[in-house]
This record gives sequence, C-alpha cells and structure tokens, in this order.
Amino acid sequence: MVDGGWALLVLCFAALSTIGGSEGSPLPFAAVSLALGGLMVVRRRWPDAAVAAALVIGIVQVLAKLPPDASSIAYLVFVYTGAAFGSAWASRVALAGGLLAGPLTVHVFLSDNTSPDHRKLIWVIFQSVLLSTPFILCWAWGRLTRVRRAYLVELEDRAARLERERDAQAKVAVAAERARIARELHDVVAHNVSVMIVQADGAAYVLDNSPQQAKEALGTIASTGRQALVEMRRLLGVLRTADATGEYVPQPSVEELPDLLEQVRTAGLPVEFSSTGEPRELPRGVELTVYRIVQEALTNVRKHGGPGASARVAVDFGDRDLNVLIEDDGRGATDEKLAQGGADGLGHGLIGMRERIGMVSGSLDAGPRPGGGFRIRAVLPLKTGK
Repeated sequence: MVDGGWALLVLCFAALSTIGGSEGSPLPFAAVSLALGGLMVVRRRWPDAAVAAALVIGIVQVLAKLPPDASSIAYLVFVYTGAAFGSAWASRVALAGGLLAGPLTVHVFLSDNTSPDHRKLIWVIFQSVLLSTPFILCWAWGRLTRVRRAYLVELEDRAARLERERDAQAKVAVAAERARIARELHDVVAHNVSVMIVQADGAAYVLDNSPQQAKEALGTIASTGRQALVEMRRLLGVLRTADATGEYVPQPSVEELPDLLEQVRTAGLPVEFSSTGEPRELPRGVELTVYRIVQEALTNVRKHGGPGASARVAVDFGDRDLNVLIEDDGRGATDEKLAQGGADGLGHGLIGMRERIGMVSGSLDAGPRPGGGFRIRAVLPLKTGK
C-alpha cells in the first residue's frame, strides 16, 4: 500500500513534467515512468528482480538518450531496495549502478565533448560526483536498514530462546519441588499412619483386659494424628506460597531424633540409640535428610520386621562426614523387593532415601544383614571451614 502510494506520486510528477513540454514524443517518457512505477509497487516482494529490471530500464534510457525527468527519482528507491532487501549480488549491482549513474548522466546529457578545456573537465567530474552522491547515500541507508533489521531479528530470537529456557527451568523446578513434596508426604504419612495402625491394633487387643493400656494407646494415636496434621499443614503452606512457610513449624532436625525414637518405642518397637563424635550445627538439608532416613527406616522395620524385632540407630559426627547407621534383627527384605525400589516392594522408601542422599551429595548402602535383618548406612559429607 505504501509503495503503491509512492509509485502514484512519482507518476504524477512525471506526468506534470511531460505535460510541461519535453521535445519529442511523450510516449517513451510515459513508458519509462509506468515501468518504474510498476516496479516500485513490487519491489519489496521481489527486490532482486526489481533492481535488475530498473538497471535494464536505466541502461535503455541512456542508450535512447531520454533525459532524466521526475520519474528518475525512482532509481534512488531501487538502489535503497537492493541494499536493504536484496541479496548480496543485488546489493552490489545497486551500488555499481548508483556509482555509474552520475558519470553516465553527465557524459550523455550534460557534457560538451567538443571542448578539451581542463576546467570543464573538472566541472564534469564535480557534476558526476554530485549526481552520484544521492545514490551512494541511499545505498548506505539501505545497508543500515538491513543491519538494524537483522539486529532486531537477533534480539527477538534471543528473547524467544531465553523464554524457552526460562520455561524449561521452571518445569524442572516444578518437577523437583513436586518430587520433594512427594518425599515429604510419603515420610509423614507412612510413619505417622503406621504408628496409628499399630496403636489401634494394640488398643483393640487389650481393650477388655487392660483399659489403661488401651487408653494410653488411644492417646498416642491422638498425638500422632495431631503431629501428622501439623506436618501436612506445613507442606500445604509451602504449596500455597513460599512467603508463608515461616508461619509453620520448622522442619525436623537431628536434635529431634530422640523424640522420634521415643514415639517409635511407644508404638512397640525397641530401639537403641547412640551418638559419637562432637555434635555440631549442620546444614538444614543434611538435618532433614538424617531425620527422614531414620524415620523411613524405622517405619519399614515396624512394617516388615515381624514380631519381636528390634532396631539400633547410630549417628557418628566425623570430621568430614556424618555417618548414620540403622539396622534391625527382623525378617529383612528379599532381593526381589529391593530391586523394586523399597524395603516393602510396594512403596518408594529406598528410592526416596537415595534421592535425599543424592541432593546432599552423599551415599547410601542398603541391604540384608548377615544372619537376618536389614541394614541402612548413609554417609553425608560435611563442609569443613578453614
């Protein structure tokens, strides 16, 4: 639409100059004007063809000795078009045509070839340079337009690439957060629900003969359920907003292991606990990892250790590593169950443990003990300051 308007304007000026009275027939001038106007309309769609055709028309106009008129302004447009939108060869052709336009115009239409005066030669050179200058400026403007357009395209591509990378990182972060929350839910639900089931079965068994023990078991079920609700609220708070996490209880740490073991003993599983080395403050990720590993391991012992099983938990604070050992003397687990990813063969206990250990760059060794039972050994590296 814009190119059509410019073409119409050029044709109007050309018509006015033709009506003004050029010598000879106006038909050749009208044909050149119409051809140049038509090329201006299609120059953006087919820039190379438009530049080549304009060059041919210009050569024909020079050979036919048709003097420039208002329509000759279109040649400036085609030089710009070749530099801005054409291919490499079209840009070079446009530049060459612009450089030759001045000398050819002066030589054919303006110079007096019969006079050998050197001052006239200088004047011819000056006129040639003066007439070629607009073509050179239009070509430079076209190159600047091409460079600017390429720069904008590069910026758009970079913005699109960054947006794709940001979306990919967001998806990875969401997947990692979902995995973390899934591990937390598994640990909380598996541990607390198993305690409640054991206590409920015990209360039903002694309800008639020992009402006091049944009452204590019911109290344990209530306190365990409240603790599970607190943990669930904390996880739901993380899902709602990261800013609201401070409103909930802090995540469990190594210092809370005695409370966890006392809860397990109350549920009917004898557990021995020992701690060696010098206790010190640990990174929050390591604290939570130790607590959850012990919690998951003892939950598996209650589920699969069988009657009369007992467990031992040992924590060793080394100079560079924190070693955690959980072993029991129960029935243990078969190789087939281990291959399925958990001590029970149904859940994701060992998978969750390995994921937690991997997040803190530690190692996990889990398997049956010689003579029966199951052993889990975790080594978590600690940062040592100098």
